[in-house]
Amino acid sequence: MNAINHVSVKDRLKSYTRSPLSLILFLLVSLAALLTFVTLLFLIGYILIKGIPYLTPELFAWEYNSENVSMMPAIISTLIMTVLSLLIAAPLGIFAAIYLVEYAKRGNKIVNVVRITAETLSGIPSIVYGLFGMLFFVTQLKWGYSILSGAFTLAIMILPLIMRTTEEALRAVPDSYREGSFGLGAGRLRTVFRIVLPSAVPGILAGVILAVGRIVGETAALLYTSGTVAKVPDSVFSSARTLAVHMYSLSREGLNTNEAYATAVVLLLVVILINWLSGFIAKRIAKG
Repeated sequence: MNAINHVSVKDRLKSYTRSPLSLILFLLVSLAALLTFVTLLFLIGYILIKGIPYLTPELFAWEYNSENVSMMPAIISTLIMTVLSLLIAAPLGIFAAIYLVEYAKRGNKIVNVVRITAETLSGIPSIVYGLFGMLFFVTQLKWGYSILSGAFTLAIMILPLIMRTTEEALRAVPDSYREGSFGLGAGRLRTVFRIVLPSAVPGILAGVILAVGRIVGETAALLYTSGTVAKVPDSVFSSARTLAVHMYSLSREGLNTNEAYATAVVLLLVVILINWLSGFIAKRIAKG
């Protein structure tokens, strides 16, 4: 097996040397991959080196004050904001994608309008979403600066992302799966939920992971909707700050820069943990 792999690599290198253009493209692709890896490694290493020395027990105290600048209220608020935003956006995005792929007729004008709208929404800057959330949820609906206002604003932000990734995941499922299910007498609803959706779960979870990353890292929209109160929220109508807003507030004040780096380390670990859990769940569902 190793000999076969060795021969194939040698043959591949010979083919590159025979064609200068192929060699140039191979070197450019390899260089781009190397630069991406080095940049990611540098960012992670920089954050860890600058933040780990300042991870102290005081940063995880239950209450925030000017002496400990605890991030525990921000961690709890981040988890609540993430779960609430996904509960709002994920069902809407997934069901909309199911309709577009499985039920709507191909070439339907409404489908094209929905797709163009989703692509347009995904390109709008987050601060515009924040201003909309402040004018509609905070002011018009009188929810005030609250977790609920921030969650609905973030749900609108991530809805196009979840919808488009789910749509692509459903399209990637071979039509033979659907035809086999129909041939066995299953209806469209049973085929979608028993055959198509389980096969598309890894792709759908990939979109959810991207959405979680955007929720956890969002700052501008939440400054206008959920506020910056550093306190464990009593309800969804309480103002609160997420980890990203907490890190921004500490770095903006300039008095707790080291603690801001420590918050960045925790934020990085939270994102890695969420990605690992999502991948683990996707593998378990795929095997089941």
